[in-house]
Amino acid sequence: MARIAVIGAGMGAMAAAARLAVAGHRVAVYERTETYGGAVRRFERDGFAFDTGPGLLPLPAVYRDLFIKTGKEPLESVVELTQVDPSSRHLFADGTDVSLPNASRAGVVAALNESLGAGAGDRWGDFLVRAREAWDRTRRPLLEEPLWPNWSVLAEREPYPSVPHKKLLRTRRAGLLAEIGAWELRDPRLAALLDGYALAYGLDPSAAPASAAVLPYLEHAFGTWYVRGGLRELARAVYERCVARRVEFHFGAEVTGVMEKDGRAAGVEFADGGVAEADHVVAGVDPARLAGLTEHPLYGDGGVRPGPAADRPGRFTVLLALRGAREAGAVHRTVVHAPDRAAELAFLDSARGEPARPTVTVLRPDDPTLHPAGDFESVVLSATVPTRADWGVDATDDRFADLMAAAAEAAVPGLRERLMWREVRTPEHTEAETGASFGAVPAPALAAGEGRFLHPANTTPLPGLYRVGGWAHPGGGLPHAGMSGALVAGLIVEGPDFRGSQ
Repeated sequence: MARIAVIGAGMGAMAAAARLAVAGHRVAVYERTETYGGAVRRFERDGFAFDTGPGLLPLPAVYRDLFIKTGKEPLESVVELTQVDPSSRHLFADGTDVSLPNASRAGVVAALNESLGAGAGDRWGDFLVRAREAWDRTRRPLLEEPLWPNWSVLAEREPYPSVPHKKLLRTRRAGLLAEIGAWELRDPRLAALLDGYALAYGLDPSAAPASAAVLPYLEHAFGTWYVRGGLRELARAVYERCVARRVEFHFGAEVTGVMEKDGRAAGVEFADGGVAEADHVVAGVDPARLAGLTEHPLYGDGGVRPGPAADRPGRFTVLLALRGAREAGAVHRTVVHAPDRAAELAFLDSARGEPARPTVTVLRPDDPTLHPAGDFESVVLSATVPTRADWGVDATDDRFADLMAAAAEAAVPGLRERLMWREVRTPEHTEAETGASFGAVPAPALAAGEGRFLHPANTTPLPGLYRVGGWAHPGGGLPHAGMSGALVAGLIVEGPDFRGSQ
């Protein structure tokens, strides 16, 4: 039985902790804040409750597997999961309105053909077929296996089987997501639809590689799910599973250093001067914070190096408490696409100038546990934003929140008259809660792009020190964080020859 010290109580860290405890190890989790869940938090006020991180769950099989492997109680016995149908409603700049069914390629094709015109849905359907090929090529190395030692193969190889296009008598293949939209989808609304999936994961669609096509495929193929009570209930269930498996949690315990002995990690040091010895240390923190915990070089082995945190987007959220009941037929998720794509992406890239109205995701769960008894509604607006913007200067955050609320009026009838109060949350809130530098949100690992969209391996050059969570392979997003926990547990239990989950 080994002693395992886990730094942070995010979803990936807890997933690793539960699996390691079941394998017979003594696991202690040290979290600098007073609660668990990482970015999966809840804000409560006046009887209203809101998810402040992700609001929907793709690929629930990852957490079903976690609960099966760590006990007899399946996931559905501890949380109530429901498929969201329609999966999403999209309001485009030209006034086009389309609702897409959940986990039905044929239904999506039909809906797009009807709303956007004959042929539009067929082009999207053909794109999904190619996206599936990219998914099949990358699912194992980017989600289910430890990062390959020859990871540069993934960095160079574009798995998306793009269709050749002729321009200026030369044949070109789409290497960027934006080129798929321009060359293959050939409709600004379909391009905006594609952009929306990238933005939802914290990616700049103008810079994302074509392999990001796996993101809409993942949703269309495996569906979109909601947890009654909000995604915070999933975090609670994972935490309680850890406790049931005798994982120790220490909140308010800020780790300030990783101890080293005989050339390997040997425990952790705390801000109050205390120490905890361990045979393995699992760090669920962002790269900048991890680098500050040890003097041992972490990236001198030819592995993936993280990019500057300030260059990564973050999440801007507006929480709305509304009087009046949710109207009949209201859609759970509506995406209100930006009226000026170029202006939105320019601000996302530069963080300078007056913010443009962004693509806004409006979440309106039909869940009475999220508001006081009676006719009320809890609504969450979110947008992907640059972390470098001066949100607290000259009321920039309030002006940006106004832009988002104006966009949401198209999705929420009578929003302005129904509004009781709102809470504005910027990347600074994310940084305070998760410790991530600048409040950046990690994106899922993607192939191609010269390795810029990969994340550091779960192992490190310091034996006994492991990375877990969204800032490590296989990257951000709830499914990916859960898989990182499975990978780290496998590497510790089975050793360096571990070749991935089954």
